Amino acid sequence: MIRKLYIFFVIVTAGMMSCKKQINNQVVSAATNYLVVSGNITPGDTTVINLSRMLSVNDTAKSKAELNAMVNIEGSQAGSYPLISKNNGNYVSAPLNLSSTQNYRVKIITGDGKQYASDFVPVKNAPAIDSLSYIVNYSNGVQINVNTHDANNNTHYYRWDYTETYIIHSAFESHYMEVNHNNVVIRPTDREIYTCWANDTSSSILTGSSVALSKDLIRDQLITKIPSSSEKLHIRYSILVRQYALTANAYNYFNLLKKNTEQLGGIFDPQPSELTGNIHCLSNVNEPVVGYITAGRISQMRIFIDSSQLPSWTPATPYGDCTADTLLYKRVSPGLHPVITNQVAEFIYKDFEIPIDQVEGGFTASFPQCVDCTLRGSNKQPAFWK
Repeated sequence: MIRKLYIFFVIVTAGMMSCKKQINNQVVSAATNYLVVSGNITPGDTTVINLSRMLSVNDTAKSKAELNAMVNIEGSQAGSYPLISKNNGNYVSAPLNLSSTQNYRVKIITGDGKQYASDFVPVKNAPAIDSLSYIVNYSNGVQINVNTHDANNNTHYYRWDYTETYIIHSAFESHYMEVNHNNVVIRPTDREIYTCWANDTSSSILTGSSVALSKDLIRDQLITKIPSSSEKLHIRYSILVRQYALTANAYNYFNLLKKNTEQLGGIFDPQPSELTGNIHCLSNVNEPVVGYITAGRISQMRIFIDSSQLPSWTPATPYGDCTADTLLYKRVSPGLHPVITNQVAEFIYKDFEIPIDQVEGGFTASFPQCVDCTLRGSNKQPAFWK
């Protein structure tokens, strides 16, 4: 039973839950509250270890941040380095001067006193990324590829993840803003909500190996495909790709996890191969723990793609139903007994709509989701943005 549940937990962690059938309550109630651990011990840079708890499949959220834990990085020969909680499930260290001659592990004591630890793992530093390239398919969109090699022939096993950043515009550009629920003023430039930067992170598992080749070389490894209708490509797009060097055991774990999630159609379909991570509950050896800890420096590279470099594709945006209303300070209703309504006070002062432009006697306005891009991103330009 524990083995079957463990398979189930790993599948859920991979984000591939697609349940369309009624779930047995006994399974749901059992499949909860197991610890999920993820992260990479990174010499010379910030280390982030994430802890969460699995929730039942009928919960809106798939996991819950594990708070109030004590997390340390321990060396196999010497050294213990505490991580600081960010109160969101992330436990973070300052850059650590770790030795490549030692193995390291993560040691965890949760708020309820249980102890967990990963296996000691060697430091595997990733070689530099040679290049990121993109291929434009005029019918389908853009494909991002990575190229890398290890001149010392020591890596062979690779993993990648990425963060996408792209510009979005709201449906309408607001030149006015409401203040104090009783006035409308010209919107200052530092409160602009028309242009924002949105982010997405990789959700699939990306692995590659050069073991079968005569050289430790990876060429044109697929990272992601972006459809031509994607809003990401509409103005300006950037992707930051991170590259990890893996041990053979870590590669087998992530590669099997990738295979399992690709095969899985639903939780009631035939179960894929069993996965065993490198994290264990020391307080209860029969308690499953989900995840795999690795160690080593990460290499990374960023590229930008402008819409001017692409065909004139039409993006699919969430603004299809957006319209602009005309709201007046004095709206007189027709009829024998006309009623005067202050629509600006009723809709703008109460934050139901955001003013766009001034018109005689009032303003054009629309709902926040049509005007305020900060509901989907940040209006602060990232430091790396060119």
